Order: sequence, then C-alpha cells, then structure tokens
Amino acid sequence: MILPEAATVEVNPFDTQVGGSHYKGMTIQPLEFAYKNNLNVFQSNVVKYTCRAPLKGDPITDIDKAIHYLQMWKESLQ
Repeated sequence: MILPEAATVEVNPFDTQVGGSHYKGMTIQPLEFAYKNNLNVFQSNVVKYTCRAPLKGDPITDIDKAIHYLQMWKESLQ
C-alpha cells in the first residue's frame, strides 16, 4: 500500500509549550527571550523562574530557584 505524503506544516517551537500552559499568555516565552538576547544558562533560568513564579501554585519555590541560579552564577565568576 502506498500512503500519501503527509503535509509538512512549519511550526515555530517557540509558539508551543509542552506540559502546562504557564508561558502561553506571555508576549514572548522566557526561553525565546534568553535565546534572542544571548543569555547564559544562569541568566536564562533566572528569567524563566521569575517570569513563571506568579503563574504557578507556589511562587516562593520559583523565586528560590531564581536566587539559586544567581548564586551559582556569582560563584562561577569568582
């Protein structure tokens, strides 16, 4: 049996989110912001956790995670 070719649909991965919807209402997703601004992994995670903190059930945990990434970044510079 010969199957017809599937239509190729170009989907921008920055327009989708896997698991949850806490970034969907944002004008730009944190990872896209980090990518376009050449942020390092520490900066990227600080942006991610501070942006999503008010959107998830436990903002304190995400704030603590952002602080942890800032501490790691600071340590890496010493």
